[in-house]
Amino acid sequence: MSINKVVVIGSGTMGSGIAAHLCNADISVVLLDLKTEIAEKAKERILKSRPPLLFEKGKINSLKVGNINEDFDNVSDADWIIEAVVERIDIKHAIYKKIFHKRKKNSIVSSNTSTIPLKVLSEKSSIEDKKDFCITHFFNPVRYMGLLEIVRDEINDQNKINSLKNFCEEKLGKGVIVCGDTPGFLGNRIGVYAMQVAMTEAVKMNLLVEEADAVFGRPMGIPKTGVFALYDLIGIDLMSDVLKSFQKELSTEDEFQKVVSGLPVIKKLIETGYTGRKGKGGFYRINKLEDKKILEALDLNKNEYFPVKKIDLKIDKINLLELINRNDKYGKYAWSVLSKIILYSSSLVPSITKEYNDIDEALRLGFNWLMGPFEMLESIGLKTFFSKIGDINHNKFLKSLKEKNLENFYDQRQKYTTLQTLGKIKKSVIKVDKNDSAEIYRFKDFNIVEFNTKANALDYNSMDALKKATDKPLIIINESMQFSAGVNLNYVMEFINNKDLKSVEKFIKYFQETCKHLKYCKNPVISAPSGLALGGGEEVVLQSNYVVSHTNIVMGLVETIVGLVPAGGGCKELLWRWSKTDDSKLDPDYASLKVFDIIGYAKTATSPQEAKPLLFLDTNHKVIINRNELLPAARKLLKNNADISPSEECKFKLSGKNAREKMHKILEALYNDKKILEHGMEVGKELAYVLSGGDTDLSKDVTEDQMYKLELNSFMNLIENKKTQDRIIHTLKTGKPLIN
Repeated sequence: MSINKVVVIGSGTMGSGIAAHLCNADISVVLLDLKTEIAEKAKERILKSRPPLLFEKGKINSLKVGNINEDFDNVSDADWIIEAVVERIDIKHAIYKKIFHKRKKNSIVSSNTSTIPLKVLSEKSSIEDKKDFCITHFFNPVRYMGLLEIVRDEINDQNKINSLKNFCEEKLGKGVIVCGDTPGFLGNRIGVYAMQVAMTEAVKMNLLVEEADAVFGRPMGIPKTGVFALYDLIGIDLMSDVLKSFQKELSTEDEFQKVVSGLPVIKKLIETGYTGRKGKGGFYRINKLEDKKILEALDLNKNEYFPVKKIDLKIDKINLLELINRNDKYGKYAWSVLSKIILYSSSLVPSITKEYNDIDEALRLGFNWLMGPFEMLESIGLKTFFSKIGDINHNKFLKSLKEKNLENFYDQRQKYTTLQTLGKIKKSVIKVDKNDSAEIYRFKDFNIVEFNTKANALDYNSMDALKKATDKPLIIINESMQFSAGVNLNYVMEFINNKDLKSVEKFIKYFQETCKHLKYCKNPVISAPSGLALGGGEEVVLQSNYVVSHTNIVMGLVETIVGLVPAGGGCKELLWRWSKTDDSKLDPDYASLKVFDIIGYAKTATSPQEAKPLLFLDTNHKVIINRNELLPAARKLLKNNADISPSEECKFKLSGKNAREKMHKILEALYNDKKILEHGMEVGKELAYVLSGGDTDLSKDVTEDQMYKLELNSFMNLIENKKTQDRIIHTLKTGKPLIN
């Protein structure tokens, strides 16, 4: 069956998020609520949302709004009706009665519930209606979270479930895992249990909330939010409701019941309005002292807030074996939490799923974990785990593994999709080379480079891997959340602190050489970005021959924020693209001024659709909505472009001083309006010097190498400047820009 029209009932956070993402797929959507005004406000929220729920604002044209009384007839010709109203079964049953009375034959009806079992939702429906009814559990925010759990029953029409799965994969870009009707399904069952264990063990071990979040975060391959901060983000009151549902639905013998009641302090927090970020605060809060905002954390023993303490575990890379073997409280905490998560997850196979891999994928897609519980077990090692864990005779899954005396047990990744993803092929690739920042794989007749630093920040080793990998056609891709957040500023600042400017210059030169090599090498180079592609990451993308881009991407040259100019060819490449536009043929300064505006304001695009008008993406690109398709699409491009033509070498006609004077006038106006300060002027003038071509005029050619040199010189001038260093230090420390 085909899905051309969808009706979403309920315009709250989830309903509006689902409707917005259907608009992204150019599907006709009707969003209904009790009053049309409520749905109208939801439409306004979609347009203003940050991060944006739409790929571009024009997508909203696919959305119509109405109310469930006057506009319910829209259900009669809808192919899919999604209920996303409040989690009250009486309200849901009343809605289903109306839907099944009005809907057309063969349409699909689903609920977005995260807590109510399918058997309860459908208990008042006829057998025929039950066949077409399921749960489609999206995760928030819908555009960005990859997981969609389709919860089905044996009575369901399997062909329809498969059709819905295919639609959600191909059109909505979801990682769709079909699962049975068990409490919390897959993602929330394990994810919420893990959160509760992390909190409970932190209290038992008398850890600060900051300490628990520091361990139950990046060192475990879990988002840096940790557990207490994640509670605040979700909403402490909402989490309390979720736990009540688990307490009700799970058997009294279930291990989850030991931690389901949560912390005694939670009730008091809710009663006093401390429900998390949406309230006055939660486990963390922002407090104002002498006109300064101070982040404070709750001391669980004293029940008082204190300024947050920075916890440095001195961990650069994820190494679970090393983490659990630490001879300190953090190692003990890590082992206690990880072992319980692994024990609980494995005890649920096969009762909640026959495929243990699906549990891992649910945690990856729905909670942004880098590894699920079974991958964690594989990473720790079976021998180490069994030597530390004690009795596992009650756990059939683990007992079977132990009896088999295996060293490795993990089979195929991402079984829920037929696409040949990077995660799937890693078992069969040849590992060509590896350094501290990247790894090179050989798969059949092409190479893959995967960055593996924090946020995939780039350094000398990253460039080294790229350069070495071009002996074959190359795809630059990774499994982590970010393609690359840019050059590793900590790496650069180490040289600065050691007064080693020569090493900084050497690195930037090598960065430039590598990017130029990517652009002109004899084998095609494809970048397949998802997440952040900023600064140096964007420069790699700009100078690749082809780009396969995921729709959830943030692109931009943002170096001016930290008092620098793009120096890996970003100025040059963007200037070249704009110089080939029709407007540039009429005005020799058009491209320089346009790029000055884009880079000077550090403009970013939050989707390929927004990136195209800025020319961050040119004609040699393909857009993919399902991240799993990045590698297959990149491979197809390689196959179709085996005989690549050399890229056209850049030669510019730039007016030099004439263009610079126009840029300086812009800077002076910004300075006079106090939109930039002294150092903003300095950075702007350096950028203007580069983009105007330096000491040139329209009678001369400016070569690509000369542009690289201009970028390098301006970068070095700025990195030596104490005010730029202050900006970098402030950004690294706070994550926020410094205006000086």
